Amino acid sequence: MDYLPIFLNLKNEPCLIVGGGPVAARKAETLLQAGGLVSVQAPQIHDSVLKLRDSGRITLIDKAFHPEDVCRFKLVVAATDDADLNAKIAEAAKTHNIPVNVVDQPALCTFIFPAVIDRSPVVAAVSSGGAAPVLARILRMRLESWIPPAYGRLAKLAADFRVRVKQAIDDPRVRRRFWENVLSGTIAELVFAGRDKEAAQRLEQALVAEASGERNRNVGMVYLVGAGPGDPDLLTIRALRLIQEADVVVYDRLVSPEILDLVRRDAEKIYAGKQRNQHTLPQAEINRLLADLAKSGKRVVRLKGGDPFIFGRGGEEIETLMNEGIAFQVVPGITAASGCAAYAGIPLTHRDHAQSCTFLTGHMKDGRLIDVDWKQLSRPGQTLVFYMGLQGLPEICSRLIQHGCPADLPAALVQQGTTQSQLVLTGTLATLPDLVNQSEVKAPTLLIIGTVVRLRKKLAWFEPFDKA
Repeated sequence: MDYLPIFLNLKNEPCLIVGGGPVAARKAETLLQAGGLVSVQAPQIHDSVLKLRDSGRITLIDKAFHPEDVCRFKLVVAATDDADLNAKIAEAAKTHNIPVNVVDQPALCTFIFPAVIDRSPVVAAVSSGGAAPVLARILRMRLESWIPPAYGRLAKLAADFRVRVKQAIDDPRVRRRFWENVLSGTIAELVFAGRDKEAAQRLEQALVAEASGERNRNVGMVYLVGAGPGDPDLLTIRALRLIQEADVVVYDRLVSPEILDLVRRDAEKIYAGKQRNQHTLPQAEINRLLADLAKSGKRVVRLKGGDPFIFGRGGEEIETLMNEGIAFQVVPGITAASGCAAYAGIPLTHRDHAQSCTFLTGHMKDGRLIDVDWKQLSRPGQTLVFYMGLQGLPEICSRLIQHGCPADLPAALVQQGTTQSQLVLTGTLATLPDLVNQSEVKAPTLLIIGTVVRLRKKLAWFEPFDKA
């Protein structure tokens, strides 16, 4: 370990930056964020530093550097473009045992600035020891995406209960396990969802239950998570975190194998998929299953292809949870209409083609389509997107033509969009049914109808790699 990572308390401590350029301004911003009282010393000052002075945030010292200038400061930064002067500054600081950083010269530093992830009071830092600052920033950006901003509020909640938990739970091992459950479970997720008051109530209940030996009676939580249209890269950050923390994942047939591979290895997976005329579990049983799993204290993810609230029956499932008094959260996903259209190079709206877009279900019941306002759907200037439209494709096209759509209106069928099995067939209302019959298209599919389909020739960008 080249450097010992430590965190300095600089609140109201005098800090000196020697140098008046943009680099000095950036270092000043960092020290100000830590609460330091910043002075910038240089005979020539850049506008970015002057702005900090004019806002009253820093003090300017308009003079050339002298070694004795460091004496009254707790921390020194050398940010000039003169290597000899930087060395002189570093030597002066070291003589007085003052921590010093010399920008871009790690050999002269007694400390370095890491890349910081600020979730105050939680702060994480990444450093390459000055060897590769850009790499440290890249790692910081990745960590930023994995550490929700709400971690600061979670730390505040833990601080509010820290003394009480210590008084109530004497055994350090039991206390550590309690905090692990709090900070990585339902209570934490409530904070992440902005429900801080409910999180505090849950923590209160958990502490009482722990003290009375009834901790196993705690009720779990259900997360309705949208898995998107198939490509795992299209998962939201929140969705990925939840499926990797879940005790049980109840998933449907539209969830791709690549996404299921991201589920925690020791988590239970329950298939609850539905196909036409073939339901593994009826919807009522799925609703009951989610409630029972939560009542047993488990963190349950109901993983649905696309978005839970767009033809996903998510509303029905959370009605049961509400009736049972079970806490739940909904995590939206990229719906198939948006994801598949984008990967097919077909914009759903366009100033010259479509000023509105309508999502419909092409689901068949008793061999016929669910009735819709075909006259309204046949008006120009819009895009129609039919989910589950493969079986009803001939009737959909026929009905639209009967109600006034031109037979040569462009249409496209997208198979398994956003995945490496994506296939796009384009034609018209008159020709697309025959094109599909001649192919080996398999569900899930998405049907897109409208003049926007013509734009695919120009805008198509995604090509699945050749597996042959």
